[in-house]
Amino acid sequence: MTDHSSPRDARIALAYQTDDDKLDQQKLADRLALPLMPLADIVGNAELQFCLIYRDGCLKLLDRQALKKGGLAVDIEPRSGEQHSWPAPKKSLFAQAIGKKTRTVVDATTGWAQDSLALFRMGYAVTCIERSPLMAELVADGFARLAGKDWVRRRSLTPPQLLVGDAIEILRHLPEQPDCIYLDPMFPPKRKKSALAKKSMTILRDILGDDLDRDALFVAAMEATGKRVVVKSPDYAEPLGGKPTQSFQGKLLRYDVYLKSC
Repeated sequence: MTDHSSPRDARIALAYQTDDDKLDQQKLADRLALPLMPLADIVGNAELQFCLIYRDGCLKLLDRQALKKGGLAVDIEPRSGEQHSWPAPKKSLFAQAIGKKTRTVVDATTGWAQDSLALFRMGYAVTCIERSPLMAELVADGFARLAGKDWVRRRSLTPPQLLVGDAIEILRHLPEQPDCIYLDPMFPPKRKKSALAKKSMTILRDILGDDLDRDALFVAAMEATGKRVVVKSPDYAEPLGGKPTQSFQGKLLRYDVYLKSC
């Protein structure tokens, strides 16, 4: 997929609040090629629209409206309506699309990792691919917190594997074919918005833009999968791969399933 890590986004900086924080965060700043600045300096710099900061025990991404509080982190807790048991029941439209007999899933468009984490809680073996180094750091932080959860440690579970880079290239070199490859590309929004988008997705789109190479990603996924490709789409979007084998329709989105012929 398109490389969003270069050139560096001049709107983003890494913030620290104490000298000890500065020492701890220098390696992260170097990995992401971001300026490391005191939070007070970022607050006073109108050209900086986003910043990363360690706050409340996790790595967070902030926009200017949340510089002094709040922020977005990868949420490792079950979403509203999801059960806390493990493995969680595979009753949702999402689970039906992935397939109850599926064991291994590659999420090729990880983003905030909410679907990856839902798959993990349902007991699938999950590999995540994230093209943005910045988002990958947020996801890695979330997976590290997940590994420390009591229910994960008691069961000796391993959080999803995270691969960073161009999903199209990574899919071409997978050591084994997964049962399912899951795609949730960013489609252009509707011209007339019926409701405000979630802030996490608004910020993600602002930083990364739309997935203009989603057609090529679909082709790569079909070549790399062992059994199926599942595409999550807004209800207004045309099917990414033409007519799907199956489609599971929700209120605002659908899951299109493409089975691979033997």
